[in-house]
Amino acid sequence: MLVTTEDMLLEAQEGHYAVGAFNVENLEFVMAVVRAAEEKASPVILQTTPGTVKYASLDYFASMAYVAAEEASVPVALHLDHGDGFDRCIQAMQAGYTSVMIDGSHDPFEDNIALTASVTKVAKPLGIPVEAELGKVGGKEDDGPAVEGESPYTDPDEAEEFVARTGCTSLAVGVGTAHGVYQGTPHIEQDVLKAIRSRLDIPLVLHGTSGVPDDQVAEAIANGICKVNYATELRQAFMRGFMAYMADNPGAFDPKKPAAPGMDEIVAVVASHMDNLGSTGKA
Repeated sequence: MLVTTEDMLLEAQEGHYAVGAFNVENLEFVMAVVRAAEEKASPVILQTTPGTVKYASLDYFASMAYVAAEEASVPVALHLDHGDGFDRCIQAMQAGYTSVMIDGSHDPFEDNIALTASVTKVAKPLGIPVEAELGKVGGKEDDGPAVEGESPYTDPDEAEEFVARTGCTSLAVGVGTAHGVYQGTPHIEQDVLKAIRSRLDIPLVLHGTSGVPDDQVAEAIANGICKVNYATELRQAFMRGFMAYMADNPGAFDPKKPAAPGMDEIVAVVASHMDNLGSTGKA
């Protein structure tokens, strides 16, 4: 069944676990992520970035998600990840997305507030939750700008004001993670996270989680994270299975054949994360 992220994340917050949000790149990713969610009896969030929907379209991904959710035995939400502007968020809502993120984190504080509030003003009457971002998650998300040389942390005082003035329903926070492939072991600043949690009562979101050790993620959930994003790791998993098949079968020309082990790799990764997030059995 296709649902919004609002109740899903509030239930996670109350139950002290997190829901995994997994970036899907094509039909195979959609099928694999939902298969893992069903195996684990876990709620799940499918999400797409602007780069992905430029490759296909919002309508394509909405259609795939609707079919997958209709057949699924678990709650499935479809989320726009890192929405790059007011228009993109509105287009996603019109296409049938059940949750959107507006990312104004690269803008000055007041501009971020104005942009986020413009989206929540439209989304709230439609019953569509809005995720926003304050602070800087490092690295390079999708085809957006890289974040370098800036303080990566969300200021708790600013976070409290931001949420009050924008009406966003969840907030992605900067606590030391980064998008893309890590060089070395990442470190979540749990004290920063706890300080933010003490000021806010809405669900908090962790971005850039691919490659973050499971124990750090589990501690972050204990400190208030309710949604955890994974993207890079799924791409790596799919290509690992796909390329391994092609190495063993260089003459293969049916794309379904190498795609199957690629999907199996995604299922294994997603299922493992659901166990660590505590969402297994919560559907």
